[in-house]
Amino acid sequence: MPKSAADAKTVLTPTEAILESISDGVFTVDRQWRVTSFNRAAEQITGVDRREAIGRLCSEVLRADMCGDSCALRQTLETGRPVIGRTGWFIDADGNRVPISLSTAVLRDSDGQVIGGAEVFRDLSEIEALRQQLDGKSRVGDLVSRSPLMQRLFEVLPAIAASPSTVLILGATGTGKEVMARTIHSLSPRSRGPFVAVNCAALPETLLESELFGYKAGAFTDARTDKPGRFALAAKGTIFLDEIGEMSAALQVKLLRVLQERCYEPLGSVASVPADARVIAATNRDLAALVRSGRFREDLYYRVNVVRIELPPLRRRKEDIPPLVDRFIDRFNQLQGKAIDALGPEALALLMAHDWPGNIRELENVIERAFILCGDGPITMAHLPRELLLRDHLSQRTGDLRAVRDLLDAQTIRAALRENNNNRLATARQLGVHKTTLFRRMKKLGLTAPGRRGRPTNKER
Repeated sequence: MPKSAADAKTVLTPTEAILESISDGVFTVDRQWRVTSFNRAAEQITGVDRREAIGRLCSEVLRADMCGDSCALRQTLETGRPVIGRTGWFIDADGNRVPISLSTAVLRDSDGQVIGGAEVFRDLSEIEALRQQLDGKSRVGDLVSRSPLMQRLFEVLPAIAASPSTVLILGATGTGKEVMARTIHSLSPRSRGPFVAVNCAALPETLLESELFGYKAGAFTDARTDKPGRFALAAKGTIFLDEIGEMSAALQVKLLRVLQERCYEPLGSVASVPADARVIAATNRDLAALVRSGRFREDLYYRVNVVRIELPPLRRRKEDIPPLVDRFIDRFNQLQGKAIDALGPEALALLMAHDWPGNIRELENVIERAFILCGDGPITMAHLPRELLLRDHLSQRTGDLRAVRDLLDAQTIRAALRENNNNRLATARQLGVHKTTLFRRMKKLGLTAPGRRGRPTNKER
């Protein structure tokens, strides 16, 4: 029986049948950027019917952050080179922001002439939701960490933030003490109030006193008008006293009064002013040792040491290097208008092997420098500081790189064990290794995993 005209229109070529069956959205454009084809998955992801899409400008169909000068398809048609796996987002028909990854290619006719381009895009909504769920466990405020040392801090941080007590943050330079203080403030009932930071080591004693407590007109030469101090500016909020260990003995006495009586006197004033600011102090010094040597008041030490937080150096939480690097890359991409993808594996291995005496601040500086040298694509070894490469010469860091590999292997195996409910045989299959290889590697790394009921199953033995 001959087919009707309607039936004939539904007959698909093998290529069209494949494009209709895949879960990735695919569309093509001509040289004027008008859509010439739009597959079923593209309809589902965008919410746009293909009959509405075909013939329109692709920028009207996919309202994306990569349209215009940063259009991947335009880049491909201009250079002839495909773009693979670039991430971005577009606005669907319902106005929702949809994260995607995309790849592009040039379309040519039988004579090799360019007739347009093709773009394949994948909906990353589920992956993004999973990432946010995982981030929720490794992120508190502006703090990002996967380290067990920091995770224990994350667990008690909400309770610390809810308390009105003074907090003392200890940690080496560059460990993120101010970020921790800002996070406590943002989680606290005072979050709507100001956060005022004071570096006690950066100001001389006379200036620091007036900065903290303010002064009245006539208190000293050139004091023509009243000036509020940092405690006044931090009213109903939080004042952060960084490097409190550098404070002079005279100022320690005045700060002690603020903490004990919740009031202070501006320079030149004869009346006390209420202090309505929560105090968070920080130092990289050993305050207990300063107390023993008589350089820090013991009574003040006990006043500021009500709740103590100790931030570990980066060398003790190297599992935090990858998420910190991702965060810095995102920040510098926004600040500098770049689209750097990530850190290359060799460069990451070098960062993981480094001891980071400057801690998180040093890592941030390294990534910022790499942005200056890196045009696009991943950051490689060539973009890292020369002194970092020399300091970690291969002959000196072989053991470190091996330790890095062991750390990454351990993290991978633990994650696979969790996904497979601690079934080691299933874990070995997922990792693509023989079960004896997995058992041997786990033993070397000191990893143990119970069976699904707390002991190895018969199949695993």
